[in-house]
Amino acid sequence: MKVMVAQNCGFCPGVKNAIRMAEEILKQKKNVYSLGPIIHNRDMVERLARTGLKTVDTVEEIPSESTVLIRSHGAAPEQIDKLKQKKVNIVDATCVLVKRVQQIARELERDGYKVVIIGDENHPEVRAVVGCADDVTVIASESDLCKLPKSGKLGIVGQTTQGPEQFGKIIGAIAAAGDFGEMKVINTLCKETIKRQESAVELCRNVDIMFVLGGLESANTRTLAKLCKKYNNQTFHLQNWSEFDKRILFGKKVAGVTAGASTPEWIIDEFVGNLSGFDSDRR
Repeated sequence: MKVMVAQNCGFCPGVKNAIRMAEEILKQKKNVYSLGPIIHNRDMVERLARTGLKTVDTVEEIPSESTVLIRSHGAAPEQIDKLKQKKVNIVDATCVLVKRVQQIARELERDGYKVVIIGDENHPEVRAVVGCADDVTVIASESDLCKLPKSGKLGIVGQTTQGPEQFGKIIGAIAAAGDFGEMKVINTLCKETIKRQESAVELCRNVDIMFVLGGLESANTRTLAKLCKKYNNQTFHLQNWSEFDKRILFGKKVAGVTAGASTPEWIIDEFVGNLSGFDSDRR
């Protein structure tokens, strides 16, 4: 089978940095804690766990005077303060773009804006940003517009992994929803994420079947799959090769592969290698 791989896919710089920092600290320390999964990829988290990285959900689970890794999605200031009270060694692997969103949220509130973030309220990046200001409203879709005031000054940012199409759509809906004297919109979308989306869409239009590789919890990977499905209904979101079902390939000649920003290279290589050796005409 002919397999084509998207020009831009796999680890982004922020994820690469977080993994590098984790591997380096694990060479020095036996027990290192991660406040939430370091990235949204089960295979990578399990690999790091075998070398001593312990993933926990709350600050309370972390022993005093231990080493704590702040994941790429960041952490709320309240969580950082609690960690400092425990006198832990903090290794900050927060993506620089996520830190920028956090800082912008603080500045917007300081300047008198009602802070709005377009994104998923349950995503750890968004939760961390919400913790950086006293009053932040999260808008995921037009159904959330009722959360907004009817007037005033809005300062709007986006979850870094949002697609530009969705971001623009929600901004337009917000503008039409109230009588706002001022709307200050700051583009906080990740360029690496956008590159992956553009490459994926371009590829999926030219193949018989499209595979999007990455964690089911990964927001940017889910967005990739949603975009590809829009242009090619033979799109499948898989975490790795073990989830592959050969029956979906029968009759297909050309397959496309892309991967989210938190998908390790070895998962992509294994999938592409196995797929390339598949005879779709043989049952």
